[in-house]
Amino acid sequence: MNKKSVAAFVFALILVFLFAKTGQAETKGTSIYLDGAALAIPGDGQIQIVNESVLLPIRVVAEGLGFRVNWEKQTNKVTIEQKATSLTLAIDDPTALVNGNKVSLIAAPKAVKNTTYVPMRFISEQMGLNVAWDNATKSAYLLSPIPSGSSNNGNEETDSGEVPPAEPSAPPADNDLAKITGIGFNENRLTISADRSVEPNVYTMSGPDRLVVDIPLSKFTDSAGDGLILGSNQSGSFEVPNHPDVSKVRYSLFSAAPSAVRIVIDLNRSLSYTLNNGGDGLVSIDLLPVAPAPGNGSEPNHGTDSGGKRIVVIDAGHGGKAPGSVSVTKKLEKDFNLAVALKVEALLRQNPNLELIMTRTDDSTLSLEDRAKIANEANADLFISIHGNSIDPPANPSGYETHYSREESLALAETMHRHLLEGTGLPDRKIRKQSLYVTRETTMPAVLLEAGYLSNAKDEAVMFTEEFQQRVAQSIVAGIEEYLGLTEKAL
Repeated sequence: MNKKSVAAFVFALILVFLFAKTGQAETKGTSIYLDGAALAIPGDGQIQIVNESVLLPIRVVAEGLGFRVNWEKQTNKVTIEQKATSLTLAIDDPTALVNGNKVSLIAAPKAVKNTTYVPMRFISEQMGLNVAWDNATKSAYLLSPIPSGSSNNGNEETDSGEVPPAEPSAPPADNDLAKITGIGFNENRLTISADRSVEPNVYTMSGPDRLVVDIPLSKFTDSAGDGLILGSNQSGSFEVPNHPDVSKVRYSLFSAAPSAVRIVIDLNRSLSYTLNNGGDGLVSIDLLPVAPAPGNGSEPNHGTDSGGKRIVVIDAGHGGKAPGSVSVTKKLEKDFNLAVALKVEALLRQNPNLELIMTRTDDSTLSLEDRAKIANEANADLFISIHGNSIDPPANPSGYETHYSREESLALAETMHRHLLEGTGLPDRKIRKQSLYVTRETTMPAVLLEAGYLSNAKDEAVMFTEEFQQRVAQSIVAGIEEYLGLTEKAL
C-alpha cells in the first residue's frame, strides 16, 4: 500500500492522541479546526474519548473536506470516498479497508447518538499529521502534513506537484525566527511581508482546491497590527469578495517545534502559480490558470466596433464593498483610483478619435471578472487599470510601478511607465510582469498602474492632492495617445 497516496486522502480526517484518561467520555463544547478554519460540529457530534484515544465524528470532518460519506445501516459500515481512494470502516471492528487492503486500528470505530466516531491515531503516527490540542478551550487542530520525500531544493516541483518545505536540523532560538508582519491579497496576488528574508515552500492541493504556502523558521509578529488579525490560537482568515477564483485566505501557526507559519488560499478552481521572492522579506505569489485562457490574442482590435475610433477602457480599481488598501491616514484606495480615473476621462473625452469606456464612474462594486468582460465585449484596443499600492510594515517602499501579464502588453507598459515617471515624480520601481486577473484575462494590450504607495507617508501625502492626481491623469492620457499614434504630431 502506498502510504503517500493514503496520506493525501486522510491527512486531515482525524486527530488522535493519548489522554491521561480511561473509559468512554464526551468532551463538551469541543471545536475542530482544519488548517485554521473551524468546522461546524452539531450538538450530538462532540469529540469522544475511548480507552485513552480521541475519536472524532467522521462525517463532520469528511464532509468539511468535500469527501463522499456513505453509511450502511444494515452492515454498520461507513465508506468515505474521494476520487479513486476508498476507506471503509465498521462499527466495533478494529480493522479498516483502504482500497481493499486491511489496516489495523488502535481502537474500533464507535456509534454514539447516531454518529460514527473513528479513532485514527495510527494514521497520525504513520502519516505524520501535524496535530495540536488546546485543553483549555477543548479544541483540536488538524493541519495538512508537510509534503516530504523529495531531495530537491524547493525550486522544482516533486512528481506530485508539491514542493517540500525545508526542515531545520535543530529547533532555532526565538530571535532566529522570521516575524511575519503582513498578509494581503489583491487582484490575483498574495503578498507576504516579514522582517527578514524567508524561503517559502508553495504547493497546490485538491479536494477542495487550495494553494498552500509554508514558511519554515517563522512566527507571527507580536504586534501584527490591523493587517494581520490573530485569534488566541494563532490563526486567522479574511474573505476575498467578488473574486472569480479565490474565496478566502487563511493563516495559522501550524508547527510550534520548529516554529512555522502556514497560509492557505481557498480556490474555486484548480490554478497554478508563480513565486516572486526578492530576498528582502517581501514575497508575492501570483495565481495562474492551469491552461492559457482562450481568446487572449496578441493583436489589438483597432476599434472595429466604433466606426474607426480607437476604444480605450479606463478601469478605476476596487470600489463599493471592495475598498482596496487603506492609507496611513485611513484614506481608501478606491477613492484615489476613482479620482484619477475621472480626471483621465475628462481629458480623453476631448479627443474625437477615441471611444472611451469607464468600468465605473461612482462608488460601485465591480468584480474582476466583470471588468475584463466589459473590455473584451467592447472589442477594446487598450485596457488601463488605475491603482494605489500598499504593503504591510516594516517594509516601506515609495514609488510607482507598471504591471502587465502578456507579452503583447509589454510595449504599452513601457510607454505608460515612461510617462508616469514625469507625472508622479516618485521613485521608479520598474515595470513588472505579474499575473493579475484584469491584465491576464483581457484580450487586448492591458496594464495596471500603481501610482504610488498608500502605505508610505510621503507618497500618500501627495497622492490625495488635486495637483498630483491631475499630473498622473495627464501622464496616463499622454501615454495612451502616444501608444495609439494619436498625438498632435502623429495626426
